[in-house]
Amino acid sequence: AKHPFSPREYEVLALAAQGLTNKEIAYRLGLSERTVQFHMNGAFNKTGTNSRTEVVALALKNGWLKT
Repeated sequence: AKHPFSPREYEVLALAAQGLTNKEIAYRLGLSERTVQFHMNGAFNKTGTNSRTEVVALALKNGWLKT
């Protein structure tokens, strides 16, 4: 299924799905933690979720993220 995320939101979610913290994701992608949170919030808004656990679970369930 085609996911609803921007390329950057997708990158952030893929790393979150691997269990990385926002700080680790920020370091890995060369972003600030605040920017990572901004992309997370974008993903929450697009999916109606409120937490990284919830958005990652939904993305996996819908086949938007590869495990």
